[in-house]
Amino acid sequence: MPNALAPEPQTFAGPSRLARWASFVKLPHTVFALPFALVGVLLASFAHAVDARIVGWVIVAFTAARFAAMAFNRIVDRDVDAANPRTAMRELPSGALGVREAKLSVALASAVFVAASALLNPLCLALSPVALGWVFLYSYTKRFTRWSHLVLGLGLGIAPVGGYLAVTGRWSEPWWLICALSLAVTAWVGGFDVFYSLQDESFDRAHGLHSLPVAMGEAGAIRTARVLHVFAVAMLAAVAAGAPGGNAWIAFGVVVVAGLLLWEHRLVRPGDLSRLDAAFFTMNGIISLAFLGCVLAARLLA
Repeated sequence: MPNALAPEPQTFAGPSRLARWASFVKLPHTVFALPFALVGVLLASFAHAVDARIVGWVIVAFTAARFAAMAFNRIVDRDVDAANPRTAMRELPSGALGVREAKLSVALASAVFVAASALLNPLCLALSPVALGWVFLYSYTKRFTRWSHLVLGLGLGIAPVGGYLAVTGRWSEPWWLICALSLAVTAWVGGFDVFYSLQDESFDRAHGLHSLPVAMGEAGAIRTARVLHVFAVAMLAAVAAGAPGGNAWIAFGVVVVAGLLLWEHRLVRPGDLSRLDAAFFTMNGIISLAFLGCVLAARLLA
């Protein structure tokens, strides 16, 4: 069982409030979805002009939405986190941050997200409450469904759709392009969240919480993660096929992602979670950045 006094990975040492807030919302995990939001921007830029103002507001909107979602999740889960030795030293259970200031931060971040959406275009503004509602819903799903991993995945899958709509103000052509990209991110995130939840299988079962490891066992959950990641690669291949230009570079990105996911699954095996952190954080951070780099190359060379 993890040491209750040991800090979680991807947290910041030191007593400063900046370090506490960065750890509170797991700031390093921004590397997962922000690159895909920018992929959405790049795909839209093949047919629509993009300037620094749009990119800047996309980054602000994404950062604010992610902050609000993570802070809300920490508030909802604070009692569960306090009971779990792995998470007992998180900021709310340990008292490093107060619940009242955490709630205020959710309200402030949500307001920034809505304001940034309004400054992008009317469609983004209209959809902003839907996006917030979905990412807030995730915090409750582990209490009633084993598929919370996919709810989280779709929460991050909203990011590339938002990036695309921020540029165009309307749906993609072909219509399925950003649907495929969103589904790719949903399945990718859902799969690696299954990996992440493996470490809490015993705790979740004992406390009546739901997850695929609880429902299927370690081996079954890992097999499901493999299926999700195969589906994610297939959806990225569809994006490469439907992209307006530079398909060769995007197709190369799909091959890179497939290879990295294959290696990720070599790191996590039933009965051996010793390399789970490398599989969860390191490999998935590389995946998102590598695919963004390939799409950027496609755009610059188009």
